[in-house]
Amino acid sequence: MTLAAAAMLTATVAAAQNLDAGKSPAKLFADGCATCHRSPRGLAKGRFTLTLSWFLKDHYATSVDSARALAAYLVSVDESPPRGAAKAGAKPPRSAPRQPKPVQSQ
Repeated sequence: MTLAAAAMLTATVAAAQNLDAGKSPAKLFADGCATCHRSPRGLAKGRFTLTLSWFLKDHYATSVDSARALAAYLVSVDESPPRGAAKAGAKPPRSAPRQPKPVQSQ
């Protein structure tokens, strides 16, 4: 193999691209996490976005940017709904118990 061919092969390998670039966080989850996790809800478990992104970068994500985006997504879907927000099909809240009617004597 000539020196020029070896240099060309090295340059081609060194120019690898990030396959996660440009994907939305939901797409990152669908492509990399949905195999093991049915839903993104609950995966953040109240962690800070920064520490979650470090964990994802060390173990699952291909870049710092994709780890940050995925961490922000997981935190955003992990937040509980605001208080007082009713779920569709949920039972209505119980009303206060009624006072019994007074008994009439005869």
